[in-house]
Amino acid sequence: MTIQLDRRRLLGAGLFAGAAMLLPPEKLFAATLPADWTLGVADVEADIGPRAMRLVHGRAPHALKGVLFRNGPAKFHRPGGDTTHWFDGDGMVRRFAIADGQARIAARFVDTDKRRQESKLGAMVMPGFGTPRRAGAVLTGPDSANAANTSVMMAGDELWALWEGGSAYRLDPDTLETRGPKTLRPDLAQMPFLAHPRVEPDGTVWNLGLAGANAMVWKLSPGGALAQAQLIRLPRASSVHDFTATARHLVIVLQPWMQTRDALPLSTGLEWKPEAGTQVLVVDKDDLTKRRVFELPAFAFFHLGDAWEEGDGTIRFDGCLTSDPEFGVREASDLLIGRHSATPAPILTMIALHANGRTTMTPSGVRAEFPQNDKRRAGVRRRFTAYAGLNRADRPFARGVGLYDWEQQVAREYDFGARQLIEEFLFVPGGEAEDAGWLVGTSVNLDAKATELHVIDARRIEAGPVASWRADVALPVGFHGTFRRG
Repeated sequence: MTIQLDRRRLLGAGLFAGAAMLLPPEKLFAATLPADWTLGVADVEADIGPRAMRLVHGRAPHALKGVLFRNGPAKFHRPGGDTTHWFDGDGMVRRFAIADGQARIAARFVDTDKRRQESKLGAMVMPGFGTPRRAGAVLTGPDSANAANTSVMMAGDELWALWEGGSAYRLDPDTLETRGPKTLRPDLAQMPFLAHPRVEPDGTVWNLGLAGANAMVWKLSPGGALAQAQLIRLPRASSVHDFTATARHLVIVLQPWMQTRDALPLSTGLEWKPEAGTQVLVVDKDDLTKRRVFELPAFAFFHLGDAWEEGDGTIRFDGCLTSDPEFGVREASDLLIGRHSATPAPILTMIALHANGRTTMTPSGVRAEFPQNDKRRAGVRRRFTAYAGLNRADRPFARGVGLYDWEQQVAREYDFGARQLIEEFLFVPGGEAEDAGWLVGTSVNLDAKATELHVIDARRIEAGPVASWRADVALPVGFHGTFRRG
């Protein structure tokens, strides 16, 4: 099947959101900003060579061995012009290796066309989610503006750096060297590939690529080879950063943050229309023409948990839902000028789509982001959701980690305190039981001005980390990651 999409329209509709310590000028710059949490959005000027992290607390579990890969923006400013939205900074992939009780860190910028052009010009000129196009930008397709800054996934022997509006970028998982954009099929070059693929327990990958109300459904083999690419039509052109899936269905949540016109930056073409409500499109994986639409009250969201289907046909999944999209519109932009503009906090909520068409929403009451679960249970009924806790009011970013028990309706949390900026934590299995394992993630320690790596026993969250390591550098707060067992 050959698909031709107009590249100009795709670029306008598909750009969502997306020796080497911090150099002294950057440290001085961060110190002059109005709040020290701005260390979480400070620039990094060069790659971080591999080096040991110092154990500052506890001892690593003997059975835990592997690599945590994380991605996020790490360059926002250039002399000739700055990025104006957190989602648009240059992607830097971080590598945290844990083995034999030791931890090591390395980080490299993804060598994108965007970064090369802007380095040469000395200005941030490429359009993005919230950053306008500026003079000097050469756009030949979606990958010209690809920041490769949002997430990562393993695909065979490669690590892919993911964005929203263009190709995955291939990296060497050991050295983090960029190998170039991934073309899944020649006629599909530069087609969008979302930053949140859904992976079945056997390794099969499902993903979407959005261009207005058109969605490319990608199906890949466990090694990353293309198995299927089929275009479907959505009920509306909605901002879609994440979707979810059961064993049999794709579940695409279409919030009423809708694209009403092609525009750059993309956010200027989106309008919040709560009167339209939220729609959920459920598509059969085996036959993408079989579909059903469910109606829900209006909500905004960025992230969802894995879904499952019950014997009576009910589909359940959770997400971090908020009353409007103001975080993406305003707060994530203000971060880069050192301003905290508090917006409605997302609440971890369970959604049920019943076979008779009825829908229900069950809020947990927990302020949370970055929902995670045991990936071995993707598409299977589960009890727990891990999350970063947004228990703060005076500054941005999370400061805690938690695990919510949907059966007992209880949250167990550990609060790192106001001097830590907490990033996404992943669940790494350590036994057969659903909560047997570790939560592994990172933070920015504001007092030490350093990035830290933490391991928490999922069954004893309240006790805090069983092991923490500290780097000799501070990397800005990132978005998403994956864990590769050693």
